[in-house]
Amino acid sequence: MKKIAMLIAFHGFRDEEYFEPKAILEAAGHKITTASTQKGIAVGKLGTKANTDCLISDIKTEDYDAVTLVGGPGAMPELDNSETHDILIKASKEGKLIGAICISPMILAHAGLLKGKKATVWTDSEKSNIPDFKACGAKYTEKNVETDCNIITANGPAAAKAYAEALVKALGN
Repeated sequence: MKKIAMLIAFHGFRDEEYFEPKAILEAAGHKITTASTQKGIAVGKLGTKANTDCLISDIKTEDYDAVTLVGGPGAMPELDNSETHDILIKASKEGKLIGAICISPMILAHAGLLKGKKATVWTDSEKSNIPDFKACGAKYTEKNVETDCNIITANGPAAAKAYAEALVKALGN
């Protein structure tokens, strides 16, 4: 059993990007800890609710095998900050698996973790976020799911199952 910290926005996480990977990872025998900016009941973009186990500030990377980010409209305003960046950087330095789906790979890019790495990210029809993604050093691939070393990225809700399967495979199950 591996331990995975899933970081979600307290308001506006993307429901499918949380619940589908969580179910697949748990079915593979892994333990999930859900962390957010607040404790209590987080509400997804589509209205589903998730109980948060702890605050993001409570995450000790040495206690986890993987740290993942869930996307959605709340991801950037709530998770793209120095506290989350520091956790991700520390986890990466420790060789932990890092995952991000939808817009949240942008958080990895802002943390400096995608410099020179192949990665994917959600984008609008104008691909307006891609210049920033590339400016942070990411090699944007347009794939649904991309793996480069210890980092797995996915581009949105439709990729949630494949993303979860990539995480399971990388964790050794």
